[in-house]
Amino acid sequence: MSTAAASTRPGQVLADLLPASTVPRARLRDAALVTGGAALTGLAAQIVLPVPGSPVPVTGQTFAALLVGTALGAGRGFASLALYALVGMAGVPWFAEGTSGASMPSFGYVLGMLLAATVVGALARRGADRSVLRTAGLMVLGSALIYAVGVPYLALSTGMTLTSAVAAGLVPFLIGDALKAALAMGTLPLAWRLTRD
Repeated sequence: MSTAAASTRPGQVLADLLPASTVPRARLRDAALVTGGAALTGLAAQIVLPVPGSPVPVTGQTFAALLVGTALGAGRGFASLALYALVGMAGVPWFAEGTSGASMPSFGYVLGMLLAATVVGALARRGADRSVLRTAGLMVLGSALIYAVGVPYLALSTGMTLTSAVAAGLVPFLIGDALKAALAMGTLPLAWRLTRD
């Protein structure tokens, strides 16, 4: 049996395929993955398209958060997005549009990303990212979790009705989310196929 075939056993996520022969090396690898996932999310948050009539822009951070959770698994995904949230709350301007802090109306989406990364990471460990259709379902679920936290937070922080918050903080993003899901549907299963070759 080849090393690649042995390394893609059930119960793994993509990050588990990175070698770490000792416990200290595994911890160092995990710390680097968590930090890298937070940095990737912060960088992706700077890809911004303003949405007219909405205080929430289209960004790359939701895609990055779902990718981080899926590739790292629940524990490391949670840690990575928690680091992203805490560092942003502490003042590092790496939330959408170079903002920071917890008082902005879109902060609920950051909290939703924390939840989504954890859930999609747990499901990826069960193989939900290894086929196109399962990856599509994984991305839809992750996006729904982000909205389930972000939209009510938007309504509460701005005084909008829930209907207005859905119109401003969900509906304009559905096409972009479909494109992000399509990108993930091609990328994640392909990464698994490459590890088997």
